[in-house]
Amino acid sequence: MLRFMFIVAVLLFFVAVAVAIFRSIRAARLDWTGILFAAGFVALAFYLRHVTGMSLL
Repeated sequence: MLRFMFIVAVLLFFVAVAVAIFRSIRAARLDWTGILFAAGFVALAFYLRHVTGMSLL
């Protein structure tokens, strides 16, 4: 039971942090095109590494 309560407390903490970050992002004026391009570039890099099996490491 103690472990369950600890997990619930940690989850509530992360939800509160996520909500705070989401609200601050909504209030800011951000260049979503650049952010989405960067996220897409990283996703494509991971996909190509997975498909080809080539990486620096």
